[in-house]
Amino acid sequence: MKLNPKIFDADAEQVPIRKGFGEGLLIAGQTNDSVVGLCADLTESTQMHLFKNKFPERFIEVGVAEQNMATVASGMAAMGKVPVISSYSMFSPGRNWEQIRTTIAYNDRKVVIAGNHTGLSVGPDGGTHQAIEDIALMRVMPNMIVLSPCDSIEAKKATIAALSSKIKSPVYIRLAREKTPVITVDDTPFEIGKAAVFFEPKEKATVGIIATGSLVHKAIMAAKELEEENIFVKVLNLGTIKPIDVDAVVALAKECGRIVTVEEHQIAGGMGSTVAEVLASHYSVPMEFVGVNDKFGQSGTPEELIEYYGIGKEGIKKAAEKVLSR
Repeated sequence: MKLNPKIFDADAEQVPIRKGFGEGLLIAGQTNDSVVGLCADLTESTQMHLFKNKFPERFIEVGVAEQNMATVASGMAAMGKVPVISSYSMFSPGRNWEQIRTTIAYNDRKVVIAGNHTGLSVGPDGGTHQAIEDIALMRVMPNMIVLSPCDSIEAKKATIAALSSKIKSPVYIRLAREKTPVITVDDTPFEIGKAAVFFEPKEKATVGIIATGSLVHKAIMAAKELEEENIFVKVLNLGTIKPIDVDAVVALAKECGRIVTVEEHQIAGGMGSTVAEVLASHYSVPMEFVGVNDKFGQSGTPEELIEYYGIGKEGIKKAAEKVLSR
């Protein structure tokens, strides 16, 4: 599967997912002079400073004006540029959702929207800054591609892919703040619209876990521990939420007969809802959903919050055991 050989080690390298976005943007900017960057006064925090320092003439600091940033980007896209806009996800797409909808998605403008500090990992910043509704906001928007990389390496690949000439539509990339274990390696395949198996049990799987973003590593760790308890689980990394890999999702459901979805997001309207829509139409199986259950976030360390909301390793294991009883 071409994954990090130290994936199960206690000292596995940890890197913020957002760092991969910054590195990917720099690479894309070096290969395409049309790529431009716009930021809402959070340049270093969103890792856009790498691009700014290399290409100051192609960078615009719009200030705390997320709505304006989206509309300016749409206009630049109409004139042949490839704009990338970045801010905290609560502000973009949270605050400027209507501008993204009307000026970018409605006109099908190629703009990449980097939503940083998603999920509960913002920690002490509290519920006002914890974007756990952004997948629901963006996946419902026509023309919008939604990416949710699992680590910094996949985030770099996702950013480069989103900015390639193959992609003509707007793209939303969901990025976490805190350091997360590096799961993949440079040779791990990544393609927009394709899911990938990240854990294969020793025996036939009876539960399929579909995970996305920062919780993919916890899903893999849960699967390994469940295997030691003779519960065999296969883990699918869903790096693209829209367009979803229907074939991979249906194949996993047919193989395992039960599905658990795992995401650092509200259960309602999130990745799990997307999977449920697919399976309701193609191959219905028992499901359990690991995510935030209709609550706002709160202040605390990222790990405290992950455990409090039941979306960590133990919560995933409980969901797998529960779905087995159905």
